[in-house]
Amino acid sequence: MKTSKSQQEQTRRNLIRTAVDLITEKGYDATTMKQIARDAGIGDATIYKYFPSKEKILLAYYELCIDITIEVVQETPGWEEFTLQEKLQRLVDALLELLLGDREFVEITRDIFGKSPLLMMRDNMPGQQTLKQEIISLLEEAEQRGDISPCDFKNLIGGLFGDYLFAVIAYWLKDESEEFSNTTQLVDMTLAILVMALKSGIVNKVTELASFMLRNQLSRIMQNGSGLLEMVKLVQNGLGRGLGDAR
Repeated sequence: MKTSKSQQEQTRRNLIRTAVDLITEKGYDATTMKQIARDAGIGDATIYKYFPSKEKILLAYYELCIDITIEVVQETPGWEEFTLQEKLQRLVDALLELLLGDREFVEITRDIFGKSPLLMMRDNMPGQQTLKQEIISLLEEAEQRGDISPCDFKNLIGGLFGDYLFAVIAYWLKDESEEFSNTTQLVDMTLAILVMALKSGIVNKVTELASFMLRNQLSRIMQNGSGLLEMVKLVQNGLGRGLGDAR
């Protein structure tokens, strides 16, 4: 009997959840596709109709998390009245809240992605297109309201935000502060810097530099974490003064 799309999606999500639990318990290498299929209650061969490899299940986990996060934030009471910074902050917070229950699994995947960097190339990044379109939409709304200056690089910023999110996750995994307060502070300050740059119009002038820094430096710096909050504070203060002078 042919399964419906909703049944297929349910099976897909069940496989992802089963894989997360098994990999967390047994480790990535010790978990097989056959084990995942049997624990999920499907045939050994059926799993390959959904995922050709364990790596694809890892990517699908993050893609699903991005989809759920966007659904959650859009249902936030008063969402339409939020400022751009508040919406971006809510998006990041909602994703980290969702990942918290699977933090051990997320740490395992970080190590796997570190050994296979091609998995995290821009075109392969899970949820990249969905997230990109959401960020572009938020930027367009803010631009129409006059909250930010006209920006010619919304498409690029939308793409870079995925890099930013995964860098934040890497920092969060190393954060030992109480209730991850350092991560909260870092996200708040970096998003404030982004919004200030968008308001000032400076983004149009330095986009090429920003692209280089984000793609090649941000992830490395965030994973290290040493002195990062102090550096971000300096940037935020400097940009804030510059924006004040421009007014």
